[in-house]
Amino acid sequence: MTDYTLEKEYKVVTSDLVNVFITSNITSFTSEKRFDKSLTVSDLKSKLEMIMGGSALVMKINVFDKEDKVICSLENDNALLGSYPVDDGCRLHVEDNSRVKGEFENTAAVEKFELSKDEYAKKTDTVAAFLKKNKLGKYNEEEMAELAKQKEEREAEEKRTAVEGGMVDGARCEVAVAGQLHRRGAVRFAGNVHFQPGWWVGVEYDEPTGKNDGSVGGKRYFTCQAKYGGFVKPNCVKVGDFPVEDLDFSDGEM
Repeated sequence: MTDYTLEKEYKVVTSDLVNVFITSNITSFTSEKRFDKSLTVSDLKSKLEMIMGGSALVMKINVFDKEDKVICSLENDNALLGSYPVDDGCRLHVEDNSRVKGEFENTAAVEKFELSKDEYAKKTDTVAAFLKKNKLGKYNEEEMAELAKQKEEREAEEKRTAVEGGMVDGARCEVAVAGQLHRRGAVRFAGNVHFQPGWWVGVEYDEPTGKNDGSVGGKRYFTCQAKYGGFVKPNCVKVGDFPVEDLDFSDGEM
């Protein structure tokens, strides 16, 4: 803390640090920093050079109060920051006319390092090279073959469930998806789809509890009203005598 004695019986105590906002004519953003009041203006400029990009040799610093009114300018490089009326919440505005606004934020002209797929494949210090060397992930032929086999078996099982379960166009069914109410409807499609792997069953629900009209991503699998269609896995569908439910919403009065 810094003490200032006004008279023998009075003492003013101020903080050794000050919190300020920083803007400049070079950048579009505002920074908030804390500085020691024992810094010289010259040292402060060196720090601001790292923050705002302006040159410490030519920058000018104006101080604004919380109402955005100019208080003073930090013109004496040898003076201490604490010798100026800079309080918490003030704004230091840096001016450097040797720079162009936004030049440190525009990356369009920055040369980028790019590699073609062939050049990347030739490098030996990449993630792909490490995986290939250690036969991990897609470079492990046995593992990939096993995953492909499991995928085929899973799809075959889903297809068998659909076929043996009588999931054909027009079959009445009940859909039971975990975490959702049971819904009734009619099977309208069974087979592979473009949006997900495996075997899927398209259902036209009796009520608008679906997600589509029988099409997904612009590809149509069947036709129904909007919000009446949906796709579920075969193990969620049960074909049987599931007539359309007569939902009675009356209150029992005529």
